[in-house]
Amino acid sequence: MNIILALVIFSIIILFHELGHFLLAKHSDVRVNEFCLGLGPTIVGFTKGETKYSLKLLPFGGACMMEGEDEASDDSRSFNNKTVLQRVSIVAAGPVFNFIMAIAFSLILVASVGFDRPVLSDVMDGYPAQEAGLKAGDEIVKMGKKPIHLYREVSVYTYFHANEPVEITYKRGDEKHTTVLVPKLDEESGRYLFGFYGTTARAKGTLAETLQYSVYEVKYWICSTIESLGQLVTGHVGINDMSGPVGIVKTIGDTYTEAKSSGAFMVFLNMLNICILLSANLGIMNLLPIPALDGGRLVFLLVEAVRGKRMDPNKEGAVNLVFLMLLMALMVVIMFNDIRKIVM
Repeated sequence: MNIILALVIFSIIILFHELGHFLLAKHSDVRVNEFCLGLGPTIVGFTKGETKYSLKLLPFGGACMMEGEDEASDDSRSFNNKTVLQRVSIVAAGPVFNFIMAIAFSLILVASVGFDRPVLSDVMDGYPAQEAGLKAGDEIVKMGKKPIHLYREVSVYTYFHANEPVEITYKRGDEKHTTVLVPKLDEESGRYLFGFYGTTARAKGTLAETLQYSVYEVKYWICSTIESLGQLVTGHVGINDMSGPVGIVKTIGDTYTEAKSSGAFMVFLNMLNICILLSANLGIMNLLPIPALDGGRLVFLLVEAVRGKRMDPNKEGAVNLVFLMLLMALMVVIMFNDIRKIVM
């Protein structure tokens, strides 16, 4: 069941990503040679019009293969014979569709269970929050330069900025107050704490607030992904801390096991939450300026727009192929680490 759920979730997210490329390609009159789910040899497929639709052997990944995308082509409908703006829209459509999907799923989630407002439920005796005068019922609206809309954003901020003083803006009634908190070491847990607790109650609002907090939900996952990438670049986390498909399948399985005792609807909501996380994550990762990813292709297009001349398609395709192989090698390393963590 765990693997089936994972395959369904991966398939939905990947299909929606590739659908973005596909629809914008069709809109720009680009010839799409193949639209596929998965990688490797074809298991089954059919051709409709000029496009072959297929299911591949390896259940991770997918592609919208356009004429002239990675090689020179004289076809007037090839990808490389379209304007820079048309090609930018086609390439960017994949990540954009991932964000659209994440917001749509967030709308269902927030409408069903509400949102976690950043309201304090209590403060700890002898810790900075109490000493600064914070009380239960105060609502945190800003930490440092970061606006706060969900209590999880408070938790993530304190995690990524442990042992750092922070200026906090909070609301008490209609008034706003600002104070600086210096975290205090809790010897029992070994963590630096500000000394406050968030409320566990989830609030439901009007239709406008539901739409608003659906966007905040996606923003939370986007910012968490960016913060994690920053930690990776600065060396605070390493490759061993990353998870690939195997780790994600385990997470989906663990989540399903915990949620199924509460009923099918709770399983659905938990899977929906994972879809939001993965879809937002895929959108951000694909926008990284690395060849073979959508972000790398956008960099090539930006350079072309500045130069007024594009790179040789065959050379660009070769660069993309090299980086694709490197990314695949990285995925193998991450998968090995995932398996090692599970076994150990």
